[in-house]
Amino acid sequence: MAKIVLNERSSRITGGDKRAPNRAMLRAVGFNDSDFSKPIIGVASTWSEITPCNAHIDKLVLRAKQGAEEAGSKAQIFGTITVSDGISMGTEGMKYSLVSREVIADSIEVVSNAQSFDGLIAVGGCDKNMPGCLIAMARLNIPSIFVYGGTIKPGNYNGKDVDIVSIFEAVGSYSAGKISKHDFHGIECHACPGHGSCGGMYTANTMASAIEALGMSLPGSASNPAESEDKRSDTFEAGKAVVSLLKSNIRPKDIMTKSAFENAITVVMALGGSTNSVLHLIAIAKTLEVPLSIGDFDRISKKVPHIADLKPSGKFVMADLDKVGGSAAVMKVLLDVGLLHGGCMTVTGKTMAENLKNAPKLTDHNEIIRSLREPLRKTGPLVILRGNLAPEGAVAKVSGLKRTSITGPAKIFESEEACLDAILGKKIVAGDVIVIRYEGPKGGPGMREMLAPTSALIGEGFLDSVGLITDGRFSGGTHGMVVGHVCPEAQVGGPIAVLREGDLVTIDADKQELSVKLSDAEIKKRLAAWKAPSLKYKGVLRKYARHVLSASEGAITDFEEK
Repeated sequence: MAKIVLNERSSRITGGDKRAPNRAMLRAVGFNDSDFSKPIIGVASTWSEITPCNAHIDKLVLRAKQGAEEAGSKAQIFGTITVSDGISMGTEGMKYSLVSREVIADSIEVVSNAQSFDGLIAVGGCDKNMPGCLIAMARLNIPSIFVYGGTIKPGNYNGKDVDIVSIFEAVGSYSAGKISKHDFHGIECHACPGHGSCGGMYTANTMASAIEALGMSLPGSASNPAESEDKRSDTFEAGKAVVSLLKSNIRPKDIMTKSAFENAITVVMALGGSTNSVLHLIAIAKTLEVPLSIGDFDRISKKVPHIADLKPSGKFVMADLDKVGGSAAVMKVLLDVGLLHGGCMTVTGKTMAENLKNAPKLTDHNEIIRSLREPLRKTGPLVILRGNLAPEGAVAKVSGLKRTSITGPAKIFESEEACLDAILGKKIVAGDVIVIRYEGPKGGPGMREMLAPTSALIGEGFLDSVGLITDGRFSGGTHGMVVGHVCPEAQVGGPIAVLREGDLVTIDADKQELSVKLSDAEIKKRLAAWKAPSLKYKGVLRKYARHVLSASEGAITDFEEK
């Protein structure tokens, strides 16, 4: 067996007389003679002052660098971007959110290959950081580990825990006259008490849990709060672990197998995770050429119960889960009943089963994680719908709903803003099915999240009495009678493009149906008369719109459309 050369890649820029100029430049940033024989580890930092999700990551990457160097490597920190989903939500800025996932992946790939890093650590906070980092790791296939920046702690107002979704929903409640101006402002001021990603089982915490289940981050790290000694510790340990991965020559493709993705989907279902997990996990898998589709989510959903009473549909947040045992404790429960593949390799160099052997035990009688015998829902809350409105599928999340079907007249909107104005203007009534179109990956472009209108509906009291469908997507904070990722999208001539005001639309999660009461002949006639609108933007959004695949294909940009 050939000996593993730990600095095989980086020696291309550090070894031999021809590379004296390269070494000269590296000396200026802290290298000395002994460092040139060490493996070089890139540390990708998503630090930014623009969002609480990432505002502390500058300190965490220093811990990762320290761990990597104590393990015998030389580490270099470099920056990549983030955007704030919460701050851009409901504005044109949100069109750039999903685009940022691709920019993050591209930038990490560019730096890591240009500098010939031997290994990679990436530290991310806001929603698109995580899949962006994992897509880059999949492309590079060098020993890699992801570190989640951690969840924010809940705020408190008038003795009640609040978070970012509390203030989004308060917009609707205040508009409906259900809360005072004083309380509206009070919730705003207390919703985000410090650093860390949004607190419920929203997209950041969902993807952190999924990545831990994939085997690409350390056991238990998904639930460690941002501002905790545990988070500082797991970041340091990640630095050490990537050097061990180098020595064992364990790479992302060895870890992120089809079985590992099934583990990730299982954990998402059990925790009641975000619909965005469907988009992101398919994107990562497609990059690896692992065959994963919405059909896999459908199959796994049917056998995995929803056991976590976490926001947005539940009562608790990730910091509460951490107190009763955390993400690893939940995975141990799932493993023990055969719902996880225990033989999957992980970044510890051990299998999932080996990692979970000594996992914390869930605290008895906690209210947060239900028994598998008495779940919140016997099957997973993410449901794949199909029908004449979504021939290629759509995604719904039905956790917390007593009613899971509706048939009603379509109320058509060509943008998120127009829909929100109608909701706040009292133009929506119980029984309506809202349609927001031309918000897909190409049509938006950028597939905006619809947290503003969906939260306004909740605030107005329309939890399950109004339906909403869109070719855009939803925040992990969204709940209600809502369906996203409708494929094909309107921009490419999906049936959603030819819906008319008053058409009867059916959402039925039990039957997994999304349909309109029209004949195939009538839909075909309308489509024949339809013409695609011009792309709306120039610059990065136009480039994105021209290259992005459909939501059912993960909305990635580095594959040619079929």
